[in-house]
Amino acid sequence: MSLISDNLQAVSQHIRATEKQYSRPPLEVKLLAVSKTFPVQAIIEAAQWGQVAFGENYLQEALDKIQFVRENQPELALEWHFIGPIQSNKTRAIAENFHWVHSVDREKIAIRLSEQRPATLPPLNICLQINVSGEASKSGVPPTEAVKLALRIASLPNLRLRGLMAVPEPSEDVAEQRAAFAALRQIQETLQQRGLALDTLSMGMSSDLDAAIAEGSTIVRIGTAIFGKRDYAK
Repeated sequence: MSLISDNLQAVSQHIRATEKQYSRPPLEVKLLAVSKTFPVQAIIEAAQWGQVAFGENYLQEALDKIQFVRENQPELALEWHFIGPIQSNKTRAIAENFHWVHSVDREKIAIRLSEQRPATLPPLNICLQINVSGEASKSGVPPTEAVKLALRIASLPNLRLRGLMAVPEPSEDVAEQRAAFAALRQIQETLQQRGLALDTLSMGMSSDLDAAIAEGSTIVRIGTAIFGKRDYAK
């Protein structure tokens, strides 16, 4: 057993226990291993212990990892999620190489992803990023604009709007954590009432995992608890 395998097991057990604590259906919450800044060897090791979905923030780093795995470990059927801010000049590479995008918050970006998704690939799974805390420094569409943008994205070809994503303002207060996640869930419910078949809430990281699961998260984004502390100086 390796450190990564031990960590994966511990995180998975915690997710399953928290599901049970809050009366969530077993295995409803998916683990997205956030592998940004970690070497591709760490991804391969995690994959060999059963982890399938990996989240990346930095496009060129991610493309290098995707290519390495394709060329050297083609038997690993990994699922790549882009979770970072998206610049217009990066949409083609994202559309061509990823299975999911969690960070769409502008119509222009959604249109470009739709137009640039290869016809040979299945629809690109999309989460609309919502700025639930109203932080000026955070990406995400304001909640008041979420319905209009979601309906527009849902109408685009080559995309499948799956749900919503948020990165709330950090808080150590569990009630505040839950309130932010509840706000995202309520937007999802509003969109479902408008006829959108949304099945995904991408919310919760290591510091607020339990609150996210309590409020309905279906994808939790966990990095350091699996791979260790990041060294951004590298």
